[in-house]
Amino acid sequence: MLGKLLVTLGIVFYAVVVPIFELNDSHVFNPSWEAHARLHEVWQLATNCAIGAFSFWLVWFKANLRLSSLMTFFVTGGFLLAYALRGSYGGSMVLSDGSEKMILGINLGLFAYTLAIILALLALYLDRSHRPAT
Repeated sequence: MLGKLLVTLGIVFYAVVVPIFELNDSHVFNPSWEAHARLHEVWQLATNCAIGAFSFWLVWFKANLRLSSLMTFFVTGGFLLAYALRGSYGGSMVLSDGSEKMILGINLGLFAYTLAIILALLALYLDRSHRPAT
């Protein structure tokens, strides 16, 4: 049960919290963004919400913690890759107003998505340690 809750928390980060943070003037409705960039943003949010819904279903209705955790790795790992490569394509986590969302001195996205991966790994460990030997 704890494993399911840990994976679910990671799902909530990318499928619920991020869309709430990005459906505003700093992202989706940002007038300085090109229309094409806004389309890609909405596409990414919709895709992540769909993956999150599927992952939630996998965890709670199919008891498939492994595949759900893998989906969390894909979504959050994709962000971490984009974050790591941001200098090569001119990306930034600084918002148009010059601010950056931080927690404990770390960028909020970096913190939350690293935490989501750690929670998914912990969930897999807990799940594996509670399985009967085959």
